[in-house]
Order: sequence, then structure tokens, then C-alpha cells
Amino acid sequence: MDAAQRRGMWTACVPYRAVTTVNNGAPKSRWAADLSWCESRSDLSVSTADHVRPYKAVVFGLPWDQRGQPVACGNQPTDLGGSVVHAALTEPDRLWSAQEVLVRPSPVPAAAGVYGWHFEKAPCPDLDAGRLLYVGIAPRYMANRTSTQNLRKRVRYHYRGNAAGSTLRLTLGCLLGIELRRVGSGKRMTFGKAGEATLSQWMAENARVCWIERDEPWTMESELISQLDLPLNLDQNRHNLFHGRLTEVRSQARRRARELAVSA
Repeated sequence: MDAAQRRGMWTACVPYRAVTTVNNGAPKSRWAADLSWCESRSDLSVSTADHVRPYKAVVFGLPWDQRGQPVACGNQPTDLGGSVVHAALTEPDRLWSAQEVLVRPSPVPAAAGVYGWHFEKAPCPDLDAGRLLYVGIAPRYMANRTSTQNLRKRVRYHYRGNAAGSTLRLTLGCLLGIELRRVGSGKRMTFGKAGEATLSQWMAENARVCWIERDEPWTMESELISQLDLPLNLDQNRHNLFHGRLTEVRSQARRRARELAVSA
């Protein structure tokens, strides 16, 4: 089942349970979190990124009863939820470049949602190119006020803003070895005018973005970070193998910036 087939099956796919053991003739099941796709039939093979696993039966968002039949359960998801978002980010229909995103009118919707960054050239030799490395949400949850951020504002800012307002830009610049500096009053840190221009050019050449609209995207952030391999995300991502390396690289850049004079 290739990516095109999966995308064409969205309307036929739902969260499901996969049979893993049999107990007294009745299936015993668990959520198959690593398998995101199924067809609406009872005998199928589910294809993942690196192999195909056969499953004799699936239950569409419902647990089994003792006779092996699906039963209603109010706490199970009833829509496509994370499966669709995962696929839209890891295997998008298309990726957008800086040149395409920054035109007016922009193709990025002024709506809430989740966005993902792929890179034609990785910012670090230890990372793979050509795959999803970072996920962001817009807006973030604000307890005391309503955020004005949306997909369009955040994606465009990542492409043309500065490291003080973009965690992604800060991470990329540090990994690329661009010198971080204190600016203005000395409390903010960016790569300076020249450094930010260099980073923007690198992103224009190598960074590609995709997105999917979702209301209240902050409700999905933890799940996405826990289930996807996102080496450029730091928050809630200590389990990632690249987390320690990235944390140290950014810390070193900040320590060095504090030793330097404030940049004009």
C-alpha cells in the first residue's frame, strides 16, 4: 500500500484495534498505535513504512466482546484523528517552498492547525534529509487571552523572521554553526542581520513545509511528539535520541552569545 493509495483511502480508514492474541477462542486486542491505516474489510494486510504485517481482523474504533464481536465503547475515538494528521505530515501530497509560501496571496491558510518541516538537506550530518524533522502548531493554547497566531503567520515567520521568535530558526541556525548574538537591549538573541539572512537563504534552498488544518491543535501536540520521530523538537521530546545533542548545541550557542558584546 503506497502513499497515494493511503491518501485515497482516507474516507475508508478509521482508528482500529488489531488482534494480537487469542484467549479461550476470543480475540484479545490492544490499540495498534504504530499502524495507522486499515481498509473497511475484515481480512487485510496493513503496510507500514518498512514492512507489511498481516492482521486477520480489525475492529473499527471498538473493542471486542467475548464472542469476538465489536461492542460500543464511549471512550474510543470515532473519527480519523491522529491517523490522518500523521500521514498528512509524514507523507504529504506536496511540500511548499519559501518562494511559494511568501507570495501574496499565500497558499497557507489563515487558520488553526499543525505544520511539519521536511529538509532536502539536513542541518546536521547526523540527521536524515528528505523526511519530517519538526512539527509545530498554531495557535498555542493561551489560558489568559486569545492567540492571534495561525498557520499562515507562523509558517511565514519561520521562513523570514528571526531566532528570537522562532524556535525552529534558533535550532537550525545553531546546528548550522551560525553565530548567535545578543541584540537590542541584550535580552534577545538572534543571529544578527547577516546571520538571519544567511539562515533564510539556507531555508529557502532546503526547507519545505506542509500543514493540515485542525481546530485546537494543542490537543494533538503531545501525541504527535510521542508517536513521531521529530529530532528538531525539544519540548516534550526527551525520549528522542537527538534531544541531548540538540540541547547541548543550543546551550553552547547561548553561552557563547553571553560572552560577546551586544550586537547592533
